[in-house]
This record gives sequence, structure tokens and C-alpha cells, in this order.
Amino acid sequence: MMTHDETPRDDRAQKVALFRYGLIADLVHWEPGQRGLGQKLEEKARHSYHIPYSRRTRVAVETMRDWLEAYRRGGFDALLPRVRADKGRPRHIPLPVADLLCKIKEDNRELTVALVCEQARQTGEVPPNLDLPPSTVHRLLSRAGLMDKLPDEPTSKDRRHFSFVKAGELWLSDVMHGPAVTVEQKRRRKTYLIAVLDDATRLVPYAAFALSENVAAFLPVLRQAIERRGIPLRLYVDNGAAYRSQHVALVCAKLGITLIHSRPRVPQGRGKIERWFRTVRLQLLPILGASDLASLGSLNRKLWSWVEGEYHHAPHKGLEGDTPLDRWARSCDEVRLVEPRLDLEALFLFEEKRKVQRDRTASLRGVLYELDAALVGETVTLRFDPTRPRRTVEVWHKGKMVQHAKPVDAYANCFVRRDHTTKALVPQQSAQAPAPGLRLRDFDDQKKGGR
Repeated sequence: MMTHDETPRDDRAQKVALFRYGLIADLVHWEPGQRGLGQKLEEKARHSYHIPYSRRTRVAVETMRDWLEAYRRGGFDALLPRVRADKGRPRHIPLPVADLLCKIKEDNRELTVALVCEQARQTGEVPPNLDLPPSTVHRLLSRAGLMDKLPDEPTSKDRRHFSFVKAGELWLSDVMHGPAVTVEQKRRRKTYLIAVLDDATRLVPYAAFALSENVAAFLPVLRQAIERRGIPLRLYVDNGAAYRSQHVALVCAKLGITLIHSRPRVPQGRGKIERWFRTVRLQLLPILGASDLASLGSLNRKLWSWVEGEYHHAPHKGLEGDTPLDRWARSCDEVRLVEPRLDLEALFLFEEKRKVQRDRTASLRGVLYELDAALVGETVTLRFDPTRPRRTVEVWHKGKMVQHAKPVDAYANCFVRRDHTTKALVPQQSAQAPAPGLRLRDFDDQKKGGR
């Protein structure tokens, strides 16, 4: 039986592992024994960090070395934290309350200790009988580095031009507002062009127009890019909600991709993909006809025809006259290909947690699914592909896939015999009339109940 705190514990472990991976992400591709690693770790150890579910703000060099070795041995799962040896022992300030105090202070560094305590109590998450001595809270915030004076923002920023040499060393991704298309043969909907661009070659691993710019629209583009052109070492994106998704971070971590976010309000690092969008506006959008805008599929076929038929074969000024395809062919010798044993489809599945209701159902994005009776009252993880309308949904419980859920067929359930001894549903051969062994009173009761 799953306890009530098992699911939150899984989420906490993932967030901690993501923090650890983010700290070593730029080092996982270094060769073992490569010079300069110690210096890089010492530099990281001098910085302060907001560590999930911890009051510490620094990470020791040896700790980062252990994380790096663990990742090389067992991948992302090796970074998941182990259960604490002192779990369950009382503390003066419980960890959730300590995290709350730190978060309030971090959100507003101008607050005094007294105001931090007052706002924490107003949230209702602090037990009424828990004492919060100002001196204790002050020590807590000091250890977290939240009582230090904020440094002044530097007046100059380093914005030097950069360019990688090898294909797959860095991919850029961004979104451009596109034209409107006809949806469902009547409505007009605005589109968004989601693109991935290779920095060294200016080749487009994949791009597609979508009806939204959220994470559900971005991940299929990233998956197609990886299937076509391999796994990049780094992915450089902005701070949009789609790119800040924890699911995107998990996919990148499990594939060994260093996810890099540009600084807020500093678009200069994405100049190459912005120039590609400008090329799209100048060369593709003006030639779109009514038939190209008749549907989203037509628009994407026109886009990919232009990318593969014209853009990839045109000399590029930024490549000294080479075409993107020629430059890719000369520099793709170190591209990481997808290993046959890697289930890329499963890796990109979305996950949402649901509690199974007493009627054996769980709702997912407007569709009611039927699950096994043994899961009633349990919290399960539903894994699915949001791009498929009648998608197959995997049901995971306690770390194992237990079944594939199917949408509820309320009419068919009218003709299912209830076994009152086992409380299980037993399907009958025919769905046209009550089974011979079913009493009329039971059948009427089933119809009144709607199942």
C-alpha cells in the first residue's frame, strides 16, 4: 500500500537530482583525467546555490566529484538521493518550515526576520504551537546566505561572439509567431514555429508549426530533431514556460544534454536562430498560398520542403559560403547517435499523477480511464503522449508499469456481471442484453448507477 507521502518524496528526489545534474552538466562530457577539472570544480565550490530542500548553500569539491562519477556509472538515476539515515527524528525547526522561511526571504530580501516569520505563519503551513525564535531564524537565513547584502549589478556584460566547430556541440531553440491556418475546416488559428538550429553548421535538425508554444508542442520537435540528427551536447534556450518545464529538464538530464537558459532580457546569445527566423519571414512566408494555409499539416509540409529543398542547399554567409548541409557533413563525425537499446518514445512520455476513484476511474485531460480494481484509492502515475488523440496510457505504481489504461465505455459496463464476493468486474460474451445469470433487479440497479 502506497503511503500518502510516497509520491511527494519521488518529486523531491527528482528535483534534488536535477539540481545535482545542473551543477555537473557542463563536465559530464569531459574525458576522465582531463586537465582543468579540479580547477573548474573549485570555481563552482566558491559559489552559493539554492539547494532544493536544504539549508546549505555551498557544495564541496569532493561532493561534486562523487556526483560526476555516479552519473558516469549509472546516469541520471544515480543522482537520486538516498533515504536519510536520520529520517523521522524531530528537529527544532522542521525542514518544510525552514524551506518556507528561506523561500519567503529569498522572494523579498528586504524583509526583516520578524516579517519573514509573520508571513510564514500567515500561509497556514506553520504549526500554531511551533515557536520561531528570531535568533534561530536569523541563523537559519544566514547559513542560507540570505542575510548578506546583495551585490550591485555589474555595469558591463561580456557579449562576445561565439561559434562552435563540431556539429551537435550546441543546439539553439526558440519560437516565432507564424501565420494563421484553418483548423477543423472552419476556424482560423494562429500558429507558432518551434525550431531547433545547430550552432556550428546552421543546419535545422527539425522545425514545425504548432498551435501553441507550450512544452507539449516543444518536446515532439526536440524528439524529431534527435531522431534525425543525434543527441546534442548542449541545448541553449530562453526562459519561456515551455523551456523551464521540469519535464524538459528531466529529458535533457537522462539524455546527457546540458540545458542552458539565456539570461532574462538578454536575447543576444540567440542571434543565430533569430537570423534564421528572419530568413523564414523573407523567403518562406511570402510564397505561402491558400492551399498551404488550409491546414496545419499543409503548412508543415511546405515548411519542410523549403528547409530540405532550399535552405540546407543555399550558401550561408556565416559559414564562409558553405551550405549548412555541406558543413554538417564535414563536422558530424562526433555526433552522438541514439543507441538502439534507448527507448526514446518512452523517455518523452508525459507524466501526471492521479488518485484512482472508487469506481476504478481516473481522469486525464478530459478523458475518463478505467483502471484495475486493485488500484482503487491508490495514487498512480499516468504516462502518455499528448500528441496522440486516442493515446495509450501507461499506469505506473510503486515504480513499475502495471497496466495500459483504456477509456471508460459506460455503455459496455451496463452489461458486466458484478461478482459480489470478489468485487471484480467479469465481462460477458454479449453487450446487447443482461447475461442469463444476472437478476433483473441487479441489472436495473446497474443502469441507475450509470455503470
